Amino acid sequence: MTTIRLAARLTNLLVAVGVIASLAACQPQAPHSTATLIVTGARDWTGNPEQPWAEAVAADGERIVAVGSNDEIAALAGDTTEVISAAGSMLVPGFIDTHVHFITGGTGLASVQLRDAATPEEFTKRIGEFAAGLEADEWILAGTWDHENWGGELPRRDWIDAVTPKNPVWINRLDGHMGLANSVALQLAGVDADTPDVAGGEIVRDPDGRPTGILKDNAMTLVEAAVPEPGDVQLDRQAAAAMRYVAANGVTTVHDMAGWDSLATYRRARADGSMLTRVYSVVQLPDWEKLRDEVAANGRGDEWLRIGGLKAMMDGSLGSHTAAFLEPYTDAPAQRGLLIQEVAEVRKWVGDADAAGLQVMVHAIGDSAIRDLLDIFLDVAESNGERDRRFRIEHAQHIHPDDLPRFAAQGVIASMQPYHAIDDGRWADKVIGKERAKTTYAFRSLIESGAHVAFGSDWFVAPATPVEGIYAAVTRRTLDEANPDGWVPEQKISVEQALRAYTTEGAYASFEENIKGMLKPGMLADFVLLDRDLTTIAPESIRDTKILKTVVGGKIVYSAL
Repeated sequence: MTTIRLAARLTNLLVAVGVIASLAACQPQAPHSTATLIVTGARDWTGNPEQPWAEAVAADGERIVAVGSNDEIAALAGDTTEVISAAGSMLVPGFIDTHVHFITGGTGLASVQLRDAATPEEFTKRIGEFAAGLEADEWILAGTWDHENWGGELPRRDWIDAVTPKNPVWINRLDGHMGLANSVALQLAGVDADTPDVAGGEIVRDPDGRPTGILKDNAMTLVEAAVPEPGDVQLDRQAAAAMRYVAANGVTTVHDMAGWDSLATYRRARADGSMLTRVYSVVQLPDWEKLRDEVAANGRGDEWLRIGGLKAMMDGSLGSHTAAFLEPYTDAPAQRGLLIQEVAEVRKWVGDADAAGLQVMVHAIGDSAIRDLLDIFLDVAESNGERDRRFRIEHAQHIHPDDLPRFAAQGVIASMQPYHAIDDGRWADKVIGKERAKTTYAFRSLIESGAHVAFGSDWFVAPATPVEGIYAAVTRRTLDEANPDGWVPEQKISVEQALRAYTTEGAYASFEENIKGMLKPGMLADFVLLDRDLTTIAPESIRDTKILKTVVGGKIVYSAL
């Protein structure tokens, strides 16, 4: 009996302790006593549906600890608190750019600038002036030219051979789907009239069969194989330049569509504490087994550097006439684009990677490629069974109307780049016609259907400037100002919808909605201070907005003041 009574008393004691602990847990928690950083006086768009707007935010270290009124947050200031008084400004969660080619963008910052070259003569002049400052045999890369600036004629090697006699040139169109090589580069690459065509690509030739210097999509690898690989020091420098650039534009997280060298570069930066930007480092889909083993051995990373994503490509681009369409191009009736990868091959990779628990994201631009990819995603999901997989279609630019509802129905994320709409909109109608253009960059239709739409830039292809992306999504006014009411205006969205696409939806697109994308206690202290309230100004003036400060993990990584 004694043993029974002792057991009973012990049981009652444990129950009592549990009750006390439960009651304690239910008591209101004391407010945080001090903060390391406070921003007051701004109009704060939080992205949090439970508290959409606020006046001030407080952070302690890397986390947000309070969001509320100026008086509430001011009470958390201590002797060492950094206080930013931001009257007249707007505070938003840190912008998440869901599609960049980060280190390539960093490379381009130091290369010849051709994006706005308006004539063939200016194009040639800039390359010649840049080459004059180089050592012999030093490669000229990047460039990001756009032949539509001078009416659509593709550049040729004979335009630049005379000004680059000692330097190999391999400069890409701004979409990255074709490049121009000079004769020096073609010779180093072994590309001549006898070089056979490449599946999924094109060597553009003159009437005599000789390469003009333009290579498209898979054919580009012929020249890329001859370009020397950068060393670690060069990669580190390019990554640092890229981080400084995006910080100045309010970007706190990027999803980098690159590979293992880039991941190794970020790991070096993470180890030495030099990261300014959080990175979701994505590798190529054919490497799914290597990534599976890496995740199994070392996990998916931390809040600064995350892995687990895989990227592939279905087709090319609209500007290069390599995006795969169901019907021929309006201005080239013999062409319907091309598939860079065989559908069966992509289906196998997607199925295997998804079964391994990895996230798959695939580039698809033309309506045919998008339909094929949606079919692949549907087949794989049915075959592998239900789970929170968050398939992504990168770009999703030219969707057939019948396929618009499938994004929401299948839970596929549309990872889109709004700047492309005001860029391509200058000439897209002549390429695919006005009817197909109605569901091009169909932001509003996708959002209203219930689909997840996440925004990015595709930098280096377009500038990594979310403010310009918001302007593009809200106004759809093309860069040439030829569409003051917007190109395909029925697809315009509101400022708040665009902000969500750059914040909360960006976080969702990498399974990080519980730690970023909102101004909310417990979230990472990543936020951006703008010089004006985007929701109250004239839409056409959004692009004039300036970034005042960018904060990542509670630390100011960019300040204009």
